[in-house]
Amino acid sequence: MSQVTVHLLRHGEVFNPDGVLYGRLPEFHLSERGRAMAVLVAEHFATLATRGAAPVYLVASPLTRAQETAQPTAEALGLDIVTDPRIIEAENHFEGLVMSPAELRKPKHWPYFVNPFKPSWGEAYSAQAERMLAAARDARRRAFELGGDGAQAIMVSHQLPIWSTRRSAEGQRLWHDPRNRECTLASLTSLTFDGDDVIDVVYSEPAAELLPGAATTPGA
Repeated sequence: MSQVTVHLLRHGEVFNPDGVLYGRLPEFHLSERGRAMAVLVAEHFATLATRGAAPVYLVASPLTRAQETAQPTAEALGLDIVTDPRIIEAENHFEGLVMSPAELRKPKHWPYFVNPFKPSWGEAYSAQAERMLAAARDARRRAFELGGDGAQAIMVSHQLPIWSTRRSAEGQRLWHDPRNRECTLASLTSLTFDGDDVIDVVYSEPAAELLPGAATTPGA
């Protein structure tokens, strides 16, 4: 079978001074730091291009922050950005709120805490992994059509869907402590496919130099 790598790229830092859990809300743009992160990622892939290993297919979530993260890479590699709604952020009951102990104590939220393993406050981890892996397999097929064996693709998505996908690909349980996610801003979770099967997962941080001081409010 042919091997293809699909890089799951988390978007860069978002301008979010109020600390809103922005989820799927529109028009949350990258911050100045986030734009710099996107440039570093583009430079990373441009370096791969000099070694003959540049991605040939670029996909992004429809959300603004993902599209803006993809843009420098699209320009660096001469690729169009294909928008795929399957790799959007996870649904979340708390979207649009500033999370605090006082907010979480409000009785209207209590029904959403009944099952943290699913989780009951948003889209199931299993549903996220399923839609993301379906999109990744489609990206793998398209990259192979364009570049043959050893081709690469990029999918610009969001922390929780990427993390759920990684845990699924590695055969780990999907519920987890959000504080332990290894998926920083502008990081790459790279899945190597042999046919439609994931045979390897590699994590890297091409924008690591910009992580100190970056915002930590999750999108979901």
